[in-house]
Amino acid sequence: MTEAPGILHLLAFAAEPGGGNPAGVVLDATALVEADMRRIATDLGYPETAYVVARHGRRLRVRYFSPEAEVPFCGHATIATAVALAEAEGPGELVFETVAGDVAVSAVDDDGRVTAGFTSVEPAVRDFPDAAPLLALLGLGADDLDPRMPLAEAFAGNWHPVVAVRSLDVFDGFGFDPVAMRALMRERGWPGTVTVVHVPGAVADGAVAEVRNLFPVGDITEDPATGSAAAALGAYLRERAGLAAPFHVTVRQGRHIGRPSILEVDVPKAGGIRVSGTAVPLAR
Repeated sequence: MTEAPGILHLLAFAAEPGGGNPAGVVLDATALVEADMRRIATDLGYPETAYVVARHGRRLRVRYFSPEAEVPFCGHATIATAVALAEAEGPGELVFETVAGDVAVSAVDDDGRVTAGFTSVEPAVRDFPDAAPLLALLGLGADDLDPRMPLAEAFAGNWHPVVAVRSLDVFDGFGFDPVAMRALMRERGWPGTVTVVHVPGAVADGAVAEVRNLFPVGDITEDPATGSAAAALGAYLRERAGLAAPFHVTVRQGRHIGRPSILEVDVPKAGGIRVSGTAVPLAR
């Protein structure tokens, strides 16, 4: 069994000290086989670990693993990897070749603070067939839903169901059975998260969206910050909520599990969605 050279531990999208989503990053995973990557991701226990498995100049092939399985794309681990590369080699433009497709990535250094962003693969939005099982698991009825934001599934690397709720009390108070949720996610082909969102003000340019991304994997039940879901939400808002692009949305996530996070989402008139944020070393 091959040991990983240099696992980096970072927190992506942290809104404050102690916030953000932990990610493992291996900048040179060329000597690792899939079994090694799975084992390392399971041992770390982070929502995802990113591995740079090949590189040709500014193009990198990257794979992502949760503690249970490979995922096509992971936004927060992409940000963590981009920041780590910028700190090692300097900022600039890159392309990550992922299972989901090519993802444009960039990093800038602002007085010693690196900010990174990615532009998702071509997004898609589709109708939500038979939402009743998911709503039942969440304990939500029709009156709990926000009529401005109809139920749908959105894709920007992974498929995410998007459930918008009307009130902050419902958003803060719902619960779910993690085992039953994971079974439903496998059945429906949702490799990422279930996105529950509350927009307290107008659904418009500059809106702040309160988001919870449910991710029952191992000991994890809820994701602190989910870049792929933020991109998917941007696509959803463009296609189903009537926002005239281009527009910007700030996603706030993670406060329910004590890891406040901020993700900035920029939605163009067409094409991939840009998500940006920071990453810092994880104190261990």
